[in-house]
Amino acid sequence: MLATRFTELIGCTVPIQQAGMGDLAQPRLAAAVSNAGGLGMVSVGGFPPAMIRQQLDEARQHTAGPIGANILLPFERDDLPAMIEAAASHARVVDFFWGDPARSVVDQVHAHGALACWQVGSVDEAVAAEDAGCDFIIAQGIEAGGHVRARIGILAQLGQVLSRVRIPVLAAGGIGTGRALAAVLAAGSDGARVGTRLVSAVEAEAHPVYVDALIHAGPADSVYTMAFSVGWPDAPHRVLRQSVEAASAFPDDVVGERLRPATGEWTPQRRFQVGAPHRDRYRGAIEAMAHWAGESVGGVKALQPAAEIIQEMVGEAEALLRRW
Repeated sequence: MLATRFTELIGCTVPIQQAGMGDLAQPRLAAAVSNAGGLGMVSVGGFPPAMIRQQLDEARQHTAGPIGANILLPFERDDLPAMIEAAASHARVVDFFWGDPARSVVDQVHAHGALACWQVGSVDEAVAAEDAGCDFIIAQGIEAGGHVRARIGILAQLGQVLSRVRIPVLAAGGIGTGRALAAVLAAGSDGARVGTRLVSAVEAEAHPVYVDALIHAGPADSVYTMAFSVGWPDAPHRVLRQSVEAASAFPDDVVGERLRPATGEWTPQRRFQVGAPHRDRYRGAIEAMAHWAGESVGGVKALQPAAEIIQEMVGEAEALLRRW
């Protein structure tokens, strides 16, 4: 297996962390990734503390491996300290995205027994995250699917970040094959954060229309845009071009409905609104909703179990690194 500082720190057997993927980063997927040797993540941003505990406990019931909690800071609640306590007391790792690294936040995570991680989009953010006390960081490249903090490619990003920080660094963006995993490991990263490829995992429960779009897409179909900004303005992101075109052509302001897990209510899904189409939580014109996808989308060939995806990536990476 590919042992790195990340695997030693977390207690994983493979250097792969699942991305926080909104409605798709739920207990079933997190447990499957952890059972396959990686770090599975549950997206808990915006959930009340009791629901955070319930979600993390559910994941832990199905795996003996490490589980992490992902919090998007733009959607933090007034009770953020209580959210952090709930997450850190029930997860191995709490990671944060889209906010300035803050020692007060990291200290809260550590106080409740978990490791702290920050996903960063620049070398300055990476240094700030280390200074804030983070145990490891995720360096994102502009190739990444979903919301993108970075402005440069992942190899250039790693070149800058690895020269400035001492803590373990994972690479994110464009990593959906064993060849890409081998490349970032050879470049000095301690592992990879994988998102787009795991959207096509059976356990992610992505809507079939979304999965089919990923399977038939190539890297050139992934576009960096500001199109899907309803609910999260001024936040660049990467989606499939076809979903932008479908939303642009849709005749109404509402494209469907979305189930809110925290309340159990169905709410309108507006045109160009953020959200990852889950098979049971979204209905309507799925083709006109955000199909988050990074440049790694060419690696998506079929709907597969998470364990099969991870085994495939790690096996290919190991073979290539032995050859190199």
